[in-house]
Amino acid sequence: MFAVIKTGGKQYRVTPDDVIRIERISGEAGDKVSFNDVLMLADGGRTAVGTPLVDGARVTGTLMEQTRGEKIIVFKKKRRKNYRRRNGHRQDLSVVRITDISGPRAKKKAAPKKSKTKKKSADSAPEATAKSSES
Repeated sequence: MFAVIKTGGKQYRVTPDDVIRIERISGEAGDKVSFNDVLMLADGGRTAVGTPLVDGARVTGTLMEQTRGEKIIVFKKKRRKNYRRRNGHRQDLSVVRITDISGPRAKKKAAPKKSKTKKKSADSAPEATAKSSES
């Protein structure tokens, strides 16, 4: 079973016991987190694709730690103008272990309705033919 969730403006394909690094979410290590923005669920041969979200689907996990990503250097330069700028950036990240993927509840099928059909009486059929022959 796997799911595609959306968090922090990105999409992640997750299965139970996966460890993912996502953009920082609030909470402390050991807290339970749940993701309600589930875009797709797949379990064996069954696949549910949301429009845009799958109703009733939820992915839960445990927040393992809050950390920071590697430093990314942003360097700007304009040649022959003595213009150079060097900036660094480290993204705040959360490490989450996925514990459970739950899908929407199976809907019970409605009982088939018993339809009552009107039986045409023998008297009404000759009248219809009689009217058509008169005109």
